[in-house]
Amino acid sequence: MCGRYAASRRPEDLAGIFGVELGVPSERAEPDPRGREPEETLEPDYNVAPTKEVYAVLDRPLKDADSPRPVRQLRRLKWGLVPSWAKTPEGGARMINARAETVHEKPAYRRAFAARRCILPADGYYEWVTGAQERDLEVEGRKKRPRKQPYFVLPADGSVFAMAGLYEFWRDRTLPDDHPRAWWVTCSVITTEAEQTPLAVAPAEGPRSLAEIHPRMPLMLTPDRWDAWLDPSRTDPDDLRGLLAPPPAGLMRAYPVSTAVSNVRNNGPELLKELEAPEEGTLF
Repeated sequence: MCGRYAASRRPEDLAGIFGVELGVPSERAEPDPRGREPEETLEPDYNVAPTKEVYAVLDRPLKDADSPRPVRQLRRLKWGLVPSWAKTPEGGARMINARAETVHEKPAYRRAFAARRCILPADGYYEWVTGAQERDLEVEGRKKRPRKQPYFVLPADGSVFAMAGLYEFWRDRTLPDDHPRAWWVTCSVITTEAEQTPLAVAPAEGPRSLAEIHPRMPLMLTPDRWDAWLDPSRTDPDDLRGLLAPPPAGLMRAYPVSTAVSNVRNNGPELLKELEAPEEGTLF
């Protein structure tokens, strides 16, 4: 986890939620203060998968600006972090998650953790539970593809799921400086241990806690932590590790959704429809 999520909020709505000052694309968008054209709007995505472009909120000073003040921006990043020292971007698809317990020391993430933190806004995320009979076969080592029931996990009050993230710059040395793809900006979701406390709203049939769905979950930042997490002046790893504490318990709900979400080519609001019961038998 996290391997799939949904992100359907409009950039204008995200700007209002997070206090974004720059980089909000819209039909009426004006060029930013540096004369750069605004980025195109991303379509609502109900099945965000690794290597896709996603919205990220970050605080960063403007290049060549008179003031060094960090400006809150909404930017499009590619999900799957490519370290600045990587020779090729091919490993990015495997670096979609960074563990909160080790993010401060892992070579791929520690520099970004100290200086390039972001928030990845989501409606919620998907996680899969393996059916009981199929899991038994897995344990026995038999060659059968397990059937899995997907669940959608989201804040119980319907608010934005603000996932703690990191971003990094990577230079493609095979391209000239003025090439539009000379620089990649990629990101990763920070994960933590899943909550073992009861869900605020649990499905009628199925798991009663997030830990019963999967042992990991994205680190959700509550609004009182947003400014501190995004502040680029905070660079001490020991200080920053205090921001990695899990959110208060009892904020989340989970419900079963169609197995159609398991195919990344499927994408639409129907993927978020709550089922009355799981389509696949589970452990519960």
